[in-house]
Amino acid sequence: MMRILIKNASIVNEGIQKLGHIVIAGDRIESVLDSLPADLHQQVYQIIDASGKIVIPGVIDDQVHFREPGLTHKGDIYSESKAAIAGGITSFMEMPNTNPQTITQSLLAEKFELASAKSLANFSFYLGATNNNLKEIVKIDAKNVCGIKVFMGASTGNMLVDNIKTLEGIFAEAPCLIATHCEDETTIKQNLEHYKSLFGEHILPKHHPLIRSEEACYLSSSKAIELATKYNSQLHVLHLSTAKELSLFGKGPVEQKKITGEVCVHHLWFDDSDYERLGQRIKWNPSIKTSRDKEQLLHALLNNKIDVIATDHAPHTLEEKMRPYTTSASGGPLVQHSLIAMLELSLQGKISIENVVEKMCHAPAMLFRIKERGFIRPGYFADLVLVALNQPHTVTKDSLLYKCQWSPFEGVTFQSSVSHTFVNGKLVYDQGQFNETPKGSALVFNR
Repeated sequence: MMRILIKNASIVNEGIQKLGHIVIAGDRIESVLDSLPADLHQQVYQIIDASGKIVIPGVIDDQVHFREPGLTHKGDIYSESKAAIAGGITSFMEMPNTNPQTITQSLLAEKFELASAKSLANFSFYLGATNNNLKEIVKIDAKNVCGIKVFMGASTGNMLVDNIKTLEGIFAEAPCLIATHCEDETTIKQNLEHYKSLFGEHILPKHHPLIRSEEACYLSSSKAIELATKYNSQLHVLHLSTAKELSLFGKGPVEQKKITGEVCVHHLWFDDSDYERLGQRIKWNPSIKTSRDKEQLLHALLNNKIDVIATDHAPHTLEEKMRPYTTSASGGPLVQHSLIAMLELSLQGKISIENVVEKMCHAPAMLFRIKERGFIRPGYFADLVLVALNQPHTVTKDSLLYKCQWSPFEGVTFQSSVSHTFVNGKLVYDQGQFNETPKGSALVFNR
């Protein structure tokens, strides 16, 4: 078996950064060495010189919308996983609000089958909750399914779960992690009617965080945490966007928590001053809020109140984004740029590279109990990313791999570039070139 040697790398792993060398054999990390292997001249190695680059575990993104099946004019498993590996994401967990919605075991199985044939990255899928599919939820195989997605606000179709008896049933009987979108629908509707009365059909993007408000987020997150505490459920609150919600969470190691929180890159990068410039391109649910919220979210990430960084990658066409406020789509593409955006914040002195790796690689693996991924350890799957920290590039439309062909980062110059991505020991991205023959694997969970 030909081995791969990544030599002269600055390895960032488990809170430290050190010079070393990584040997890959098959789909696994065989060894992590302080000096070059003694048999270097006797063995046949494919050698990659990582001098001047960092090597990190592959990023694990626990919240994406890849739009397949049914919404593939926006994106699909192939196109978005390709963008993901170019951005250093080697594993993703995808959401159920596709068409049809992933709310039965049979539809969930169909998604896994699609991904096994099309995805360039490793994958798992959430089963979606509704007000009447508890029988499907309790059948989940916790070793092979990442979790249950509960929309406690801001959903499409019949996926808004607002029946308290149903919610109690889910929190009482869920066989695995519950991930929630928390915004209070009643509050949002009241706020929307108020702004309609003021502006009619001419509501502006800057009104979005006032309609999908701090209070809407706090009320819903409070309810989710109250239910999880009552039933001792494992709860993961997605895309936190307000400073106020942080009072609901405790500090500590992610592996010791039953209730955890996530922040997304856009809530750490943008604030409400950016609506003037970017408008509905940065219309997300939950909304991007104030600079104080952004600062407090970052602070909570650093003191371990918030546990993971994700993207909530949710592509739409520009035409769908640019409609009048009440009909325009919420969400945007991020997977190609999430890692380098966080490394940019690191270069600005706002977060260490070690912390970026902890929150994007280690913590998701520990939180979801993913088997043998998320760390650079002998015996673990060789999901690895090489990044040149001093290789600036500007995001242009021509450089985008998203099917929707736009990004809120267009025109931004990042100081770092992903140069290589390995998935299961295969070099799938090499300085702009793709090897699309290998496909990703379904994630397995130690539960």
